[in-house]
This record gives sequence, structure tokens and C-alpha cells, in this order.
Amino acid sequence: MELTKEEYRNFVEILKEELTPAFGCTEPIAIAYCAAKARETLGCLPEKVVIEASGNIIKNVKSVIVPNTGRLKGIPAAAAAGIVAGEASKILEVIAQVSDVQREQIREYLEQACFVVKALESGDKLDVRITVSAKGQEAVVRIARSHANIVRVEKNGEVLLDREGENCEVSGRKADRSGLSIEKIITFAREAEISDVQEILDRQISYNYAIAEEGIKHDWGANVGSVLLRTCGTDVKTRAKAMAAAGSDARMSGCELPVVINSGSGNQGITVSVPVIVYAKELHSSAEELYRALLVSNLIAIHLKNGIGPLSAFCGAVCAGCAAGCGIAWLQGGRLEDVSHTLVNSIAIVSGIVCDGAKPSCAGKIASSVDAGILGYSMFQEGQQFYAEDGIVSQGVENTIRNIYRLGAKGMCETDEEIIRIMTHCD
Repeated sequence: MELTKEEYRNFVEILKEELTPAFGCTEPIAIAYCAAKARETLGCLPEKVVIEASGNIIKNVKSVIVPNTGRLKGIPAAAAAGIVAGEASKILEVIAQVSDVQREQIREYLEQACFVVKALESGDKLDVRITVSAKGQEAVVRIARSHANIVRVEKNGEVLLDREGENCEVSGRKADRSGLSIEKIITFAREAEISDVQEILDRQISYNYAIAEEGIKHDWGANVGSVLLRTCGTDVKTRAKAMAAAGSDARMSGCELPVVINSGSGNQGITVSVPVIVYAKELHSSAEELYRALLVSNLIAIHLKNGIGPLSAFCGAVCAGCAAGCGIAWLQGGRLEDVSHTLVNSIAIVSGIVCDGAKPSCAGKIASSVDAGILGYSMFQEGQQFYAEDGIVSQGVENTIRNIYRLGAKGMCETDEEIIRIMTHCD
């Protein structure tokens, strides 16, 4: 297979759009960004803040620490950080620069202003609408469909931006993800000019490995990575799982280091890259070999998530961990057949893991998913595989991926609603 010039450019654009830096768990950061934009539109410090959010946003903000706030949690804390200290122009790095004085101001503002949190009963699974008011003035900002996608801005009833009806388009996106396939991804990974992707991947390697090292060295969350190393040894397989888990533990617990995300998620960005980096170090792979393996892992994760959507009851770590296994297979000489079997085998093992929000246990799910990705390749090396009609496995890797789309986007809708009811104590 050969890629057309248009297909090649599209793959590069996908990577540019998806592999962006973010500071903090992307759901609370989306709220902070929305709130910062609302304050900017209002033109003064709001006296009242009404935050309406979809169930999946509530689920993913409930238990995670908002960075640069002095370990505050929750929707009001994320909004207050954006209002007091946010720079809307920095988008998902909106609260990357917060002074000690501003941290104290965030706490004071939470006590002084009126915050109201409401669940959005209709709309997108990723949906935030913030209304701010002061001195008779009012501003409204809504983000939907992706974490930085502002679809509506109002001030005093005047509509300044309206993109709410553009259901299929996300602001700023130019690349078409519908043409992704494992065969095309492998072709792109083989043929890509490294200069076209090096800057993107260098940033991912630098940022994501740094937070993984921080997670191993210090006390973050449930310390899943450290537990793995102490109890399971230090072989490359264990290190790959441990480092990815450690990066998640640090991120979920408010570590003030940025990461490069994948499919809108920092945890997925860490999971899809760090295990591949660990294996590349162990195998003494060249820089070029690592870049091409990361192209495989990143794009396969994007392919999997594209049909599920950014938020679902289907755990995104599964997509990223299985994709990491494919990148590891590439590093060891695997190509289309090896990668396809690795993906099908690993998906068959861990596709039942559910997402119950962003929190320390994400690290454990990441470790399990990376383990499945590695096992999926080991099975293929040993001549073993899961066959069509084994559960959700179908003949051909793309058919199995379509089954995952159905499971994540449709089959788990009621599961998602029940998880949200459990987490919000709604009987």
C-alpha cells in the first residue's frame, strides 16, 4: 500500500491536532479554560458562577486534584482557578502559570463568590456551560465535543460566537480521521519523513517521560508504579507498566508538570508513549526507530478512540495500552501482521475495563492495559491468537475495531449512566 500525498499530509495534521500539551487532567482544565474565557468576556471578576456540566465531565472532575491550586478538588475549584489565574489564550495550559499569591486568591474567591453546579440533562457527553455575572453584566461560554472546543460565547444576551449547530466539526480541526486504518498507519510509520513529526514526538518523549520519572521518585496517588517495581521486579515489561502507571498517579494527584495528550487525554498520552520509550531504551533502539514506533502507537490509539468519542464508559487506557503494545511490537521488528494480531489479542483481554472517572485507580488500569498490549504481542510471537467469534473478536482487525466502536459508543451508554449515578449518589 502507498499513501497519497493528501493522505500523508492528513496523517501529519492528525498528529499536530491530537498530540498537544496540557497542564492537569483535561476535564477540570476544560472547565478552567471555559471559566477563564467567561471572565475574559465579562470583563471583570464574577460575583456568581453557574457551571453546568455533562455527567461525564462531573465524573472525571469529582476525584482529581486541580494543579496549581494547593491540592483543591472539584468543579468549583477548577472554575475558580480559571477565573482568578487563568490565561484563556493558553487553552489547555490555562493554569500552567499560577503564583503563590494567586493560589491564595483562588481559595479566597471560592469562599466569597457564589458557585452553583448543575448537571446538564441533554447535550454532548463532553459539555460545559459556564455563566458568570457581576454588577448587572452576564457572560456565557460553552465548550462541547472536545476539551478546547468553544461553541458559544454570549455577553448580555448578545451572541458573539455560535457554533452549536456544527455537530460534526470541532473548532480548529482540519484533519479527517475517518480514513484511519491499521494498514495505512503502518504504511505511514514506515514512510514518514522524520522531520515532519520530530518536533511533535520530541515534546511527547520529553514531557511524558519526565512526569513518569516524577511519579516513580516521589509519593503520588496510590504509587502503583513503585508498588509494581517493589513487588514484581525490574524487568523491562514491569518497568514499562510501572513508568506509565507512575505518570498517571502523578498527574491525577495534581503534579505540576505538563504532558502531551492523545485523544484529549493526558493519561492516554502517557500510556501510549512511556512504555514504548522504556522498551526503546532497553533495546537500544535508534531515535528513528523510537519515532516510528510512537507513530504506530499514537495513531492506533487515535484510530480506536475516534469511533468511541472522547468520553465514554469504555476506559481510554485500554485503547492506549493496547496501542502501546503495537508500538512495542514495531520496535521488535513487527509490522502489519504482527501489529494487527497484537491489537486484536490485547483488546480481547481488557475491553471490559470501565471508566469511572479520573482518579488514582486510573494508574492500575493503565498497568493492566499495557500488560495486555505486551501479552498480545507475546501471544503472536508464540503462534497463539484469539479467533473470530471469540467474544467481540471478528475476522480482520478493522472489523474488531468496529466492534469496539459499538461497545464503547453505544453498548456502554447505560453503563455510563449507572456509573455516574453511583458516583453522584443518585438512587
